[in-house]
Amino acid sequence: MKRFYKQAAAAPVDGGWQVMLDGRGVKSVGGRPQVVPTQALAEAMAAEWGAQGEEIDPAGFILRDQADYAIDVVAPDPGKAVAALLAFAGSDTLCYRADPEDALFRRQQDVWEPLLGALETAEGVRFERISGIIHRRQPEATLARLQARLDEYDPFTLAALGTMASLAASLCIALAALDPAADSAALWQAANLEEVWQAELWGEDVQAAERLARRGLEFATAREFAQMVRTG
Repeated sequence: MKRFYKQAAAAPVDGGWQVMLDGRGVKSVGGRPQVVPTQALAEAMAAEWGAQGEEIDPAGFILRDQADYAIDVVAPDPGKAVAALLAFAGSDTLCYRADPEDALFRRQQDVWEPLLGALETAEGVRFERISGIIHRRQPEATLARLQARLDEYDPFTLAALGTMASLAASLCIALAALDPAADSAALWQAANLEEVWQAELWGEDVQAAERLARRGLEFATAREFAQMVRTG
């Protein structure tokens, strides 16, 4: 598609901020006004439009796509988004460890245990740790408390959490990423600890490394989206 506008800018509107293309408000894929909660996010989305060349590249609209998902999918049914996030809590990667005699187990303890322990302390919950891959249901009280926490979040934060939890296979890591002081790269390394471990032992697979880097960028962008929503 040819570029059909000259200027992209963020402007205040009822309920938040909206990207304007030559003064006309952008709509979501679903046809809803693409109103976002903060100026910082709207300006970042306007920058995506501004960075387009003569031909529009859909791959350049990562923030726009995340906002559309929040508006068109999450906002009409936030309970469904919360249920999907709770599924990641029920099978969180950080809870599934190698056998205690394995060297990998010690690495998992060093990297994963502080993250899981921090969430337990913050929310007053307890997670089951499992050696092996056989699923074990997490305590009902833990899931209920996490649901109450997730119910407090707006659709935009839930959308970002959904992206991060899916990429990391961990609600714990996704929630940790909401902390403005969190190290996004370190969290992504933690989410992929086993892959990193295998690469250290057997050498790096170029295609696997490239895929990991692409997904890591998606994780970092979702975190930036959440930060702009929450602090923008």
